[in-house]
Amino acid sequence: MIYDAIIIGRGPAGLSCAIYTTRGNLKTLVIGKADSMLFKADKIENYYGFEHPISGKELFEIGEKQALRLGAEIVEDEVVSIEKTDNFKVICVNGEYEAKTVLLSTGAPVVRAPVKKLDRFEGNGVSYCTTCDGFFYRNKKVGVLGYTDYAVHEAMELMAFTNDITLYTNGMTLNISEKLKDSVSKLKINDTKIKELDGQEKIEWIVFEDGSRDSVQGLFVAYGSASSNSFAMKMGIETEGKSIKVNDKMETNIPGLYAAGDCTGVFKQIAVAVGQGALASRQMIEWVRKKR
Repeated sequence: MIYDAIIIGRGPAGLSCAIYTTRGNLKTLVIGKADSMLFKADKIENYYGFEHPISGKELFEIGEKQALRLGAEIVEDEVVSIEKTDNFKVICVNGEYEAKTVLLSTGAPVVRAPVKKLDRFEGNGVSYCTTCDGFFYRNKKVGVLGYTDYAVHEAMELMAFTNDITLYTNGMTLNISEKLKDSVSKLKINDTKIKELDGQEKIEWIVFEDGSRDSVQGLFVAYGSASSNSFAMKMGIETEGKSIKVNDKMETNIPGLYAAGDCTGVFKQIAVAVGQGALASRQMIEWVRKKR
């Protein structure tokens, strides 16, 4: 099945877009976990149309019900990769989906991995993109920094280049789905808390808090969940700092791919995200109608 529109992210921007695309007769799929920043808002009293304060959780649930009522589909899953073919292939932990157009509404970039000297070796052995840099580590000893499905997915991509891969969880407990447990068995796991990275011009060592160390020739960071920046680096999406670069129509530099909400670096307010989602939907509707 090919969807007209896939929306990555279940926050205000994504659900707002879904409401408009379904009303525009686009077969729409929303993918994401129920982990929007809305859930952290105890009371919201500056959003138009609500006389009394409302919790973020309530507002989220209302938005989902509205999108579902209008015909959108919502899947609870984590997107780990996006590929551009004739259409867009969206690869998740539990399945793959195809669409004519895609909206990134993944929220603000995730917090950086809390490892000392990580920034010192960025571009000198530390990478955030297996697709971009995996080729340079053929038959070398590499690590992946992370503890979720996203990290395992990145490690499996590296297996096309090397079999000497260690997953470093930095003291975190592995949090992976049943589907990827067989994949994890193919990897070396080190769950010791990391003190810092070390090396001369390039990364050479991972130093742990217990005084031990591992030698590595490369370290790929996949900490937490894949963010808009993760997709940007793999697909060549233009960014400004840590934000996705869009024009006034919410278009990225890749035709058919749009972005809205906090991932675009705007004023982080629900009203702004909802408005951007609506703007993106108009362009997505026009894009799909042209392709038809």
